[in-house]
Amino acid sequence: MADPRFESVASVRDELQSVDYLADEGIAGVVYLADRLQKPILVEGPAGTGKTELAKSVARMIGARLIRLQCYEGLDESKALYEWNYKKQLLRIQAQRVVEEGGSGNWTDIEEDIFSNEFLLTRPLLEAIRAEDPVVLLIDEVDRVEVETEALLLEILSDYQVSIPELGTVEATQIPLVFLTSNNTRELSEALKRRCLYLHLDYPTLEREKEIVLTRIPEVSDHLADQIVRIVRSIRSIELKKHPSVSETLDWARTLVLLGIENVDATQAKDTLHILLKYQSDILKASKELTVNGAV
Repeated sequence: MADPRFESVASVRDELQSVDYLADEGIAGVVYLADRLQKPILVEGPAGTGKTELAKSVARMIGARLIRLQCYEGLDESKALYEWNYKKQLLRIQAQRVVEEGGSGNWTDIEEDIFSNEFLLTRPLLEAIRAEDPVVLLIDEVDRVEVETEALLLEILSDYQVSIPELGTVEATQIPLVFLTSNNTRELSEALKRRCLYLHLDYPTLEREKEIVLTRIPEVSDHLADQIVRIVRSIRSIELKKHPSVSETLDWARTLVLLGIENVDATQAKDTLHILLKYQSDILKASKELTVNGAV
């Protein structure tokens, strides 16, 4: 087993704070255990609650390279794991036939040659397994792939290895920290969940979101940060197509600072709602709410 990266849960929390990610005991504890148990972390929760940012922050914290697999519908082995460089293989076969007398050669020798590392195109999963430097592997929005595609991940998540029929099994030279994120758009398979530690990230509390705003945007005053998070919290209580994420809260805070606004009234909040919300129907609902209740 590799040497542990973290001394304690408290050290994880403190080190994450040093890279401007404010983790509570639950988040820090799961990251600590993932390192000690050498297990991946499945992070679920609404979009924009800091799931992806957690993986990025851990990578910065330990000085590791971040390798990211962005999942999408239709993702297959050739884009996630590896594929063979068919054009280069074809050129190799043609070149061999030219030099062979009579245009024929020993196919076994050619086959061994073209199915070698020289002709292998590595994709994010295989790249993370073969990496010799410290790596954090982020498998982002895993709930977007089909159930069948999840099977590609199981060998890596349990044994940290990849089986390539033509080459054999490629085992990890060092165990990467692995984060899988999900926005809960579909239920993930039991096989995948069984291999991971589980972490649920929801929208932060009022106090924690204020702390995030003050940490990430030092130009924001304590009073303005308090107003911002209270207004965002009230907007999240409305039934919307998409609630404002933490990153959109930060964007709104930056916008208000740039506009020189120190005290947000209802008109200023409504005029800048397009920074927080991305659907016109949501903007209209929130505008109505702000008109009725006024800004904080």
